[in-house]
Amino acid sequence: MTAEPSRPARRAPRGAARDGRAAEAPRRVAVTSPRATAARRPRYPATREIDEQTGLGEVYMRSLLRTQFRLALFVCTVLACVVGGLPLLFLLIPELREVDLLGVPLPWAVLAGLIYPAFVLGAWLYVRQAERNERHFAELVERR
Repeated sequence: MTAEPSRPARRAPRGAARDGRAAEAPRRVAVTSPRATAARRPRYPATREIDEQTGLGEVYMRSLLRTQFRLALFVCTVLACVVGGLPLLFLLIPELREVDLLGVPLPWAVLAGLIYPAFVLGAWLYVRQAERNERHFAELVERR
């Protein structure tokens, strides 16, 4: 006698019972919560986060202050290089020391009179860029 390999039992098709009769498919039941919508965390505007000095508000303010500080350092560095570079320029190029501008030596004219418009221009550019930074910050805060 040879042993036949055992075969797995065949499953009955869906909707049929094991004994061959037709069985009803189980009904699906929807399980719902008595609440129709899930509770959501109220959305606070970022200005409220800043006013209440929360962690997120501190991050926003720190980013604005860092941006403004970087701008201030850049403008001060440029002006310091210009003001500090002019005497160095006159020292390295002696011919410029002997040029007269309306009867005044060029180094005196540049350092005493022409440097102030450069300061005004630098200040104007600084204010313009600082206001742009503040506008970007306000847009960022309002988008949230």
